Amino acid sequence: MRQRLFICVVVMAITMFSACSSTSQGVRPAPLGKSSSSSALQATINEPGPLVVEKLLAATWVVDRAGLINLDHARAREAGLTAGDEAIEIYFYRVSHPQFGTYIIDSGVAESFADPASNADVSWLIRQAMNTSDLKLQLSIADWLDDSRIQLDGVFLTHLHMDHIMGLTDVPSGVAVYAGPGETSVRSLQNAFTQGTTDRLLKNVDNLLEWQFSADPDGEFAGVIDIFGDGSLWAIHVPGHTPGSTAFVARTSTGAQLITGDASHTAWGWEHGVEPGEFSVDQARSARSLAALKVLTAANPGMAVHPGHQSLQTGSAIASAPAR
Repeated sequence: MRQRLFICVVVMAITMFSACSSTSQGVRPAPLGKSSSSSALQATINEPGPLVVEKLLAATWVVDRAGLINLDHARAREAGLTAGDEAIEIYFYRVSHPQFGTYIIDSGVAESFADPASNADVSWLIRQAMNTSDLKLQLSIADWLDDSRIQLDGVFLTHLHMDHIMGLTDVPSGVAVYAGPGETSVRSLQNAFTQGTTDRLLKNVDNLLEWQFSADPDGEFAGVIDIFGDGSLWAIHVPGHTPGSTAFVARTSTGAQLITGDASHTAWGWEHGVEPGEFSVDQARSARSLAALKVLTAANPGMAVHPGHQSLQTGSAIASAPAR
């Protein structure tokens, strides 16, 4: 009888945990952006655009390669890649539009991570599991906002994983924060342990504004949105790493910039067309999204590419503050 009761309790606990969403944060439809198509994106991508884009280094870190690259992929096996430490960087991107203002893509890292061990927003369990002791802050969002003296009009998240929302506690309350569809509602056992940390990192956010993607009529991507309606900045739905993973194409005076988010974490993964590994919720879909981005760049060889956590040699220079 006791054994049966124990089994029932375990099953109920697993069921409860597996039903846990990634965050309890509220969501409403994004007021920005109109649904478009990959052909409309392609028609404008090589024209000089009005945006100013700056890539900034927020922090350095070391994480498990098996999460960043699918080590079971044939190309990874041929290259002899194995699980182990991989040096990565955390970026955020300033995107300035002459009419619509200044935004950042991803949120960088908050000043509270200067000493990760004392950051009360991150639970002890997450600090241990994610090895935050190796996180080295380079430029906090608070310092950047103080130094640049800009008015921030919004934050465009590539997805809702912790390393992309670490800066939101430095973002003033009331600033609009945008994310892809399904980011808050995805359910997994892991969320039972991460939801509290995610909620605390989102504490300054009123409601997440969810991109209203519709199916790409050309079938190249899961969805495409013209964010400002003038073809200068595009959001591309690239699900797989997370349900709402979003890449961005920004048109500048010096050419288009593709910000992949974690559709590809690493330089090696991008260059060899190998999708992310264990950190993704759907590797097969992640592989399809990465392949679609590779097709886009093959058709537009002048476009600079920025993987999620490493830089390509052809990528734009990184502005950063001195290491602490």
